[in-house]
Amino acid sequence: MLSEKILTTAFTRAVKHGTLTMTTAGGQKLTFGDGGMPEVAIRFTDAPAQMALCLHPELKLGELFVDGRLVIEKGSILDLLQLLLQDTRGELDELPLHRLRRIRTRMIRRSENDAHRSKRNVAHHYDLDGRLYSLFLDSDKQYSCAYFDHPDASLEEAQLAKKRHIAAKLLVDRGHSVLDIGSGWGGMGLYLAQVAGVGSVKGVTLSEEQLEVSRKRAATAGLLDRVRFELEDYRSTRDSFDRIVSVGMFEHVGLASYDEYFQTCRRLLKDDGVMLLHTIGRSGTPYPTNPWITKYIFPGGHLPVLSEVLPAVERAGLIVTDIEILRLHYAYTLQAWRERFMANREEVRKLYDERFCRMWECYLAMSESAFRWQDAVVFQLQLARRNDVVPLTRDYIAEREAVLRVAESMEFKRSA
Repeated sequence: MLSEKILTTAFTRAVKHGTLTMTTAGGQKLTFGDGGMPEVAIRFTDAPAQMALCLHPELKLGELFVDGRLVIEKGSILDLLQLLLQDTRGELDELPLHRLRRIRTRMIRRSENDAHRSKRNVAHHYDLDGRLYSLFLDSDKQYSCAYFDHPDASLEEAQLAKKRHIAAKLLVDRGHSVLDIGSGWGGMGLYLAQVAGVGSVKGVTLSEEQLEVSRKRAATAGLLDRVRFELEDYRSTRDSFDRIVSVGMFEHVGLASYDEYFQTCRRLLKDDGVMLLHTIGRSGTPYPTNPWITKYIFPGGHLPVLSEVLPAVERAGLIVTDIEILRLHYAYTLQAWRERFMANREEVRKLYDERFCRMWECYLAMSESAFRWQDAVVFQLQLARRNDVVPLTRDYIAEREAVLRVAESMEFKRSA
């Protein structure tokens, strides 16, 4: 059968270390790899599933797993991804299919992430049952890459370190006004008010679920006079701000809207202001985002390389004052999320169903594998309108982090 020949060739090429056993729809067993770990056994339930995987592997791997047509009988979906990706870094870029997808990416319509579609895309993922996120995120509901500043850091410690690191780079001081673009469940904005002591925070989000939680948290913390959250597209925001922070939102902007995004940020940033953009990106060459992820998890999303981002920054009249690339930090973050998700899998099934559980297990595994064995990274770009508003050396980051640690301990004692 043609599909079996294609899969045999593909798996022979991909699996160098570890062991993959494939049972075809016809019952034939084939083994690939060097006999080592991890050991994974998969089974196809029907012949069309095999051909589907051959024709569009990046899309169909996830679909077949979620639909139960590709059954993992030994190991996990993450183990399977490890076998397929750990020894093929960069090789997939040379396949003709991928070159065609690059062409398609250049033809993205301007309207793909207009205000209406942006809100719909956000609702697809972030307006799910709030209990879902409580089952695998940290207590502050930080849904972005943590910062593991020491090897033994827990997820909670690493997420706190992320907020501290960002606040230090923002150079925030008391009295500053801050705009948080894509404010999530409010954790970053509340940290800047409670710990860093900024004068005011405005958080904007397109998620009604997150907005409700954020407002309740601000009220509980007694910060309604300094922190407000709005259901608002950043393009509609007015006023000007001393600082702008955006964490985990730029991934949803879409390639065609980069100029509009940075031009809006420049308009909203005061002349002596500082902006910190924290976003997932890629360290390779421009390439379309995984089609399964964009279809089922993050519609309208795009993971950029710096060569796609920086020209838009320059055209907007902003200055790049610092770039930091976090490499494996998100792999560790996603590992923690995946382990917590799997530990609470039965609770997730009660909220939704078995198919949803498989979809999210696949999503978390695919995402972790992208940071472990492919070229996904996190960019932290510090931007300004002038080149004299940030210190000449990076010593200030560690100095400010030390001050914020003291403020954190005082705040935690006060709240206890």
